[in-house]
Amino acid sequence: MNEKFTLNNEACQFAEPACRRNSAHMLPVVDWLSDLSDNAQATDLVEVQFKNTRKAYYRNTEHLALEKGSLVAVEGNPGHDIGEVTLTGRLVLNQIKKYHIDLDRYEVRAIYRLATEQDLARAEEAHQKEHATMIEARKLAKSLGLEMKIGDVEYQGDGSKAIFYYIADGRVDFRQLIKLYAEAFRIRIEMKQIGARQEAGRIGGTGPCGRELCCSTWMTQFVSVGTGAARLQHISPNPQKLAGQCAKLKCCLNYEVPVYEDAKQRGEVLGSPVVEEQTEEEIGFQNAVGEGDVTRFDRKRRNNNHNNHHNHDRQKSHNRRPE
Repeated sequence: MNEKFTLNNEACQFAEPACRRNSAHMLPVVDWLSDLSDNAQATDLVEVQFKNTRKAYYRNTEHLALEKGSLVAVEGNPGHDIGEVTLTGRLVLNQIKKYHIDLDRYEVRAIYRLATEQDLARAEEAHQKEHATMIEARKLAKSLGLEMKIGDVEYQGDGSKAIFYYIADGRVDFRQLIKLYAEAFRIRIEMKQIGARQEAGRIGGTGPCGRELCCSTWMTQFVSVGTGAARLQHISPNPQKLAGQCAKLKCCLNYEVPVYEDAKQRGEVLGSPVVEEQTEEEIGFQNAVGEGDVTRFDRKRRNNNHNNHHNHDRQKSHNRRPE
């Protein structure tokens, strides 16, 4: 079923695959060029998403008929991985430009094939181990007294490799830890450091605004947030209200800072009216007080009767002959 979504009184239409969210439900992108006939031939680069927010770019060297939502087997290091196609065509080049990816230095690997039932079954079996592996990995890190936290574990689709995402305030010497992991899990180990905001994005959730976390839906580049942003906007310095699910200051505190800084430079005072009120003379104001009173009809009728009697008396006086 290829349902159409219509916007602006049928002036804009999207096919259902273009608007479909990926199964991870994180960092979705609307492929608004998918309906163009030559879109797929614009480039052989394809955006593929894996667990949570991890994305990478691959070449469709086999010229497979791919669309958003296709499950593919891609080249790994070593072996192969299983991911989901989230973008094809011209918008892939836009995403690469947005993330400042240098294709001369970026290792673009190949898409092998559409994922088979055996591929999916093997990948599911590997992903079932992730939670237990994360718990055991935390215990091993604690046994070595390392100041770090294992935030997530992601197995490669073929089960031969796992990425351990960790959070640490400083540098960590985890050479001994990798040896313990290799002995315990019998897989190839890759350690990847992430920040608290990136961890929140990978886990996901709902913010106090009632919407999904920005770091899970559209934010990919994080900037520092200071308490000065809250003071500038006269927000109550309550740590419980200013902190997000990552225990850091909310990213949204920075959203309106440029507006307040611009107002401050113009000398505007917080709480002052944005638009000056116009006087009655300037807008030709007419006082309509009492116009909603139903007795206004009686007043008009009495005035008309009075005017009619007055005109009748004037007419009789005019018609009277002089003696």
